[in-house]
Amino acid sequence: MSDSGGLTPLLGYIEANGDQGHERFISDDAAQDAGVGAERLLAGRPNWVRAALVVDAFLHLSTGRIDALIIHAVQYRPDRRSIQMAVPYRPHTSEQGFGVYRPKFLETNGFTDPDYGVMGEAFFAGVDAHEQAVAVWNAHLIDESV
Repeated sequence: MSDSGGLTPLLGYIEANGDQGHERFISDDAAQDAGVGAERLLAGRPNWVRAALVVDAFLHLSTGRIDALIIHAVQYRPDRRSIQMAVPYRPHTSEQGFGVYRPKFLETNGFTDPDYGVMGEAFFAGVDAHEQAVAVWNAHLIDESV
């Protein structure tokens, strides 16, 4: 993304035995791919404990629309709950070049009292665990919110 087009919809999951996997959705219709990914995420699989779908889309804000990675994460057990976040970014084709803004929480379900601090820590632990993602994040972070 930092030097090319958009991200292919990606669904990552963790199984009850600790195994991890992912599925990419690739066709000529990105919106259809995102829809298929969303259906699979919501349905889950019997052995999945957690899963997250990442889709490249537009985030509509009061200041206008902006490119963003939309992340929908689901915990299937012991109790089902989910969060939706956005990571707004400036595309590599912009005059200022590629940049990543602070993430935004969009929605939570299944939480009595969401602890956004804990959720943010979990998000950044995930970023830090992915060598390529953390390198891009650190090199292109725009330390401001949109």
